[in-house]
Amino acid sequence: MIYKEAVKVNEYGKKVWFFPDGDRPPLGDSPLKGHESIVILNPNREDANCGLTFYYEDSDPTTGVKIEVKAKRVRCVQTHKESDFGGMIVPVSKQYALKVESDVPVIVQYGRLDARQNNLAYYTTMGYGFS
Repeated sequence: MIYKEAVKVNEYGKKVWFFPDGDRPPLGDSPLKGHESIVILNPNREDANCGLTFYYEDSDPTTGVKIEVKAKRVRCVQTHKESDFGGMIVPVSKQYALKVESDVPVIVQYGRLDARQNNLAYYTTMGYGFS
């Protein structure tokens, strides 16, 4: 059965998402490099303009990081690529939390590949979304 759109297209997703467990692993020497990814899905008809805030235990938050996700597209950004974050690089092995705010509802997922041991660990989770 095909789902009939009972909601407006711009009602898919949430405008604010939180991820309390950020911890960028080092790239390492494995063929599968250690990394973190933030995946933003915008299934709506309007482009999404997202702002990111990074919270740290021992320093002030980092703000002003902007990411655009085109309408009906998905965008994967990796925290070790400064091109994905307007010149910012998330520090290696520094605990942080993340807030993603968008002007249209989006769906956001976080993933981390830790290659510091032979048995690679991949962790992915949906954030806490509201509004």
